[in-house]
Amino acid sequence: MHPGPDPSNPLHAQPIQFIGSFPDPHVRVDPELPEIAFIGRSNVGKSSLLNALVGRPGLARVSGSPGKTTLLNFYRLPGFYLVDLPGYGFARASKGARAGYRKLVTGYLRSRSRLTGVVWLLDIRHPPSEHDVEMQQLLAESGRPALAVLTKADKLTRSALPVRVRELAEALGLHQDQIEVTSSHSGLGVPELASSIVAAAAGENM
Repeated sequence: MHPGPDPSNPLHAQPIQFIGSFPDPHVRVDPELPEIAFIGRSNVGKSSLLNALVGRPGLARVSGSPGKTTLLNFYRLPGFYLVDLPGYGFARASKGARAGYRKLVTGYLRSRSRLTGVVWLLDIRHPPSEHDVEMQQLLAESGRPALAVLTKADKLTRSALPVRVRELAEALGLHQDQIEVTSSHSGLGVPELASSIVAAAAGENM
């Protein structure tokens, strides 16, 4: 039995529908609505966090095989879309697959006129990887508003959390108010992230 809607989470009470998976970054979806994209390394906990955000445990499929998602997955809420982008940095991906990934994600970030914000996921336990740094550069080049979201915070002790956030903020060259800390397991930071997403979809800063 799943817990009921969280009144502090503005996404829990909203209906959500899976629209489809698409290989084309220029795909047209109807109706045209603001889009909030989710991106992060393979196994960063993207699907789990998406499910926690909307209160639907089985919505985004959680795979034990990193690199499984290779398409753009669109989910429609009443006023906007959540778009799940493929995970990057999968070690066993072929050179061709990595090139295809970059073309898909670059095309999406640069071409989507309705993209109003990017949720960039990073595992709080690890320092930024070479692929994370590349993604940060790509996001900066795209000019899209982005929010760095640290996942798996439940894996650290309460005293270690603020230290780790400071370390990652410094490593990424970000202010701490540009970072949100979350755990799909404990629910930490999930309502706050949901509120940031609703604000971004409405055209406010993330």
